[in-house]
Amino acid sequence: MDFQFLGTSSGTPTKTRNVSGLALRGPGGGWSLVDCGEGTQHRILHTPLSLHDLRAVFVTHMHGDHCYGLPGLLASAGMHNRTAPLTLVGPPPLRTFIDAVMATSELGLPYALDFIPVGELAARSVLPDLAVDAVALSHRVPSYAYRFTERAVERRLDADRLRAAGVAPGPAWGELQRGLDVVLDDGRLLRAHEWLLAPRKARTIVVGGDNDDPNLLLDAARTAQVLIHEATYTEEVLLKVGPGPMHSSALRVARMAAAAGLPNLVLTHFSPRYQDGDGPSSLAALAAEARAVYAGNLFLARDFERYVLDRDGLCRRVGDRAS
Repeated sequence: MDFQFLGTSSGTPTKTRNVSGLALRGPGGGWSLVDCGEGTQHRILHTPLSLHDLRAVFVTHMHGDHCYGLPGLLASAGMHNRTAPLTLVGPPPLRTFIDAVMATSELGLPYALDFIPVGELAARSVLPDLAVDAVALSHRVPSYAYRFTERAVERRLDADRLRAAGVAPGPAWGELQRGLDVVLDDGRLLRAHEWLLAPRKARTIVVGGDNDDPNLLLDAARTAQVLIHEATYTEEVLLKVGPGPMHSSALRVARMAAAAGLPNLVLTHFSPRYQDGDGPSSLAALAAEARAVYAGNLFLARDFERYVLDRDGLCRRVGDRAS
């Protein structure tokens, strides 16, 4: 599983950061988009991503920096001759928004849109390789986190036991790996399920929308390997701004992640006031307050950075894929 940031700024873009957008790929190919702020389709042009391979769009909430780019993306997909249906998941007003834009701009699409209100997500199978559910968050409008869990987990052969039993690597190993029983030349019957190791833990990535109460994700974080969550402010600035905007600080998210035993935390959605360098209005300040309470793998996302979650649950940054 891997994911790539298309935008990491909060509210408005900066010279180096666009507003929210995240591309997520499961083990089965294709990709999904979580949020689609204005300009997302321009960011996609700088990546290998294709709108023909887009399976679904998940909108966390209906603030503009998370959804204003969606009508343009849908139109561009049509102009590039997409014909496969596209699933849109989000709060119920998402359909009203898209229908209104299509009606007022006379936008016709050569493919079907399948709208799934977030409340109906549990009853639908949106992606073939990933199970998806939602967790309600706390924000000025209804906001959600999406939890993506791989559906199938491969099992590996117990190679040490096979060798100890005198079964050398060869065609029999391949049959057992595929789950097929094998009869050896000496007449022994090897039942596949007896020679496969216990399956590893299914990988889970949680992607949060805007949220002023990270503890709402405590249970979800306990079962995940990665949480991607907004850290709009440092704690000092959050206290000055007050509760009105209903966002999180890096400190509060990190405290929750530590309590959950979460191995990998990726912070994003930074206020434009935070820039590179040092000082209280720097990304370093956000990182420092998170690291003060969280000992796991911590990342501060940047646009175009791609991350891989391997089968052992380790998340690592693999670089800038922009062109």
